[in-house]
Amino acid sequence: MSTITRLFDFPYHQLEKNNLSDCLVTKYNGKWVKTSTKEYITKSNVISRALLRLGVEKNDKIAIISSTNRTEWNIMDIGVLQTGAQTVPIYPTISEDDYEYILNHCEAKYCIVSDVEVLYKVNLIREKLTFLKEVYSFNEIEGCKNWKELLKLGEDESNQLEVEDRKNNVQSDELATIIYTSGTTGKPKGVMLSHNNIVSNVLDSASRIPFKESSSKALSFLPICHIFERVILYIYQYYSVSIYFAESIDKLSDNIKEVQPTVFSVVPRLLEKVYDKIIEKGSALTGIKRKLFFWAVDLGLQYEPYGANGIWYNFKLGIARKLIFSQWQKGLGGNLTVMVSGSAALQTRLTRIFAAAQMPVMEGYGLTETSPVITVNDKRNRLFKIGTVGKPIHNVTVKIAEDGEILCKGPNVMLGYFKDKTLTKEVLVEGYFHTGDIGEIDAEGFLKITDRKKEMFKTSGGKYIAPQVIENTMKQSLFIEQIMVIGDGEKMPAAFIQPNFEYTKQWASSLGIELGATHESLITHPKVLQKFQEEIEHYNEKFGNWEKIKKFELTSNVWSIDGGELTPTLKLKRIIIKEKYKALYEKIYNE
Repeated sequence: MSTITRLFDFPYHQLEKNNLSDCLVTKYNGKWVKTSTKEYITKSNVISRALLRLGVEKNDKIAIISSTNRTEWNIMDIGVLQTGAQTVPIYPTISEDDYEYILNHCEAKYCIVSDVEVLYKVNLIREKLTFLKEVYSFNEIEGCKNWKELLKLGEDESNQLEVEDRKNNVQSDELATIIYTSGTTGKPKGVMLSHNNIVSNVLDSASRIPFKESSSKALSFLPICHIFERVILYIYQYYSVSIYFAESIDKLSDNIKEVQPTVFSVVPRLLEKVYDKIIEKGSALTGIKRKLFFWAVDLGLQYEPYGANGIWYNFKLGIARKLIFSQWQKGLGGNLTVMVSGSAALQTRLTRIFAAAQMPVMEGYGLTETSPVITVNDKRNRLFKIGTVGKPIHNVTVKIAEDGEILCKGPNVMLGYFKDKTLTKEVLVEGYFHTGDIGEIDAEGFLKITDRKKEMFKTSGGKYIAPQVIENTMKQSLFIEQIMVIGDGEKMPAAFIQPNFEYTKQWASSLGIELGATHESLITHPKVLQKFQEEIEHYNEKFGNWEKIKKFELTSNVWSIDGGELTPTLKLKRIIIKEKYKALYEKIYNE
């Protein structure tokens, strides 16, 4: 078996072991279209030949901007990398200013877009793009060159030997991709990852994910431009897992039922929404069915792995799985055996209940700068501990600095920030990457994240507040969709809250409370405000007096990526949110 040292080695590795008929599968015009492993490689070589004919040189940068994950993205990725050029994946939802900055900063020679919306954004700034030669699209768009023109240009195999020469001269320690972090302030940072950074991360973390080679099926829907999903896709390729690409987040539920995946990756916010929907459906039940449902939920929330709760608990859990949790499994396709979670902290109640339902969520931890996996749980070999992000993967060292910051060292740590040696030196010290996260390692070697170092703040009384811990606890309320804790330098912590409008309306209706048609009327209704106060007081009990939310304000709009409140991985853009609700901030602290 050939050794994997570069990213484009993964499909060839798969071909040697299993020529999957459904290596990559995308839905076009209502029909799932399969691409085999062999066709994946063949088309990648066609793209490589076309790029050479366009004059693409080693170390040129080619941007890929796609609104959805799709087969074409992967073919372009391999096709570009084989030439010694680098891919620059870009989030489709960022602002035009960020498009302009990234495309000029990385000096992109070509840009591949997915659809008319992305093309529109690129065209708005086209004249400002200094290095860009041409734009190609995956979809057929009038007035834009199509990627099929590249497939036509590369049909002639006469320069395949040149492609092979380029491939053979790509070294594992060379730059493979630049990933611009979305960030909450300032200009995006270009994280430089080598082939070895990502390959080592794939190989060193692959053993933590329980796959049956060439028999597992994955559904991919998290943005592939983020290193988390991208590495997951390489792991799938390594294990010969069939990859189906979801049409969109809106159609995710339908796609899950169609594909019936055995695995997919999630971010905590998506899992929270799934759980909330399940609880809403359970709340609508009546009589014995409702009692059984919530008996199973209460049982699931007590779950401990490896039979730690004893024989009697396991007996009851067996009944709950048969009567209740089996229905949850059907709702998620019926074949799901594991989910992988990253990007943000996962509520322990979700870890417990999905494990109880035999759909365990293996939470991991990492950053773009670490390719990304640093630690991850594994339900096998006693490597699963609720409330932690697992143990470090092979070849990665983790230590805690005196101030509690998590430091990481290993082959997964980035080359540096593109064109920014000063910032690189700030975060890479004596071989260790300074993550900016605060954590602790327990006696068994499991890592626990307590907060973002940069997000922690002090009140005017000198008390430290860890906002993420409070926010994650408060989001257990079905009434709270999003929450951001504020109070840096103020006398007390407070919060902006975006209600779960749908659930709040259902609650009000069940009590005969008349709410107006607008969100504004909902957030100002005295009984709604009273209910939110009760929810806050309930969850405040888990915290010390200095950490309790003393005041809050409800917001009338839905926080979203497009609205600017959330990053593409659904994290809070804290500075933007604080600025957006400046008037509410003044109301909280100056009235």
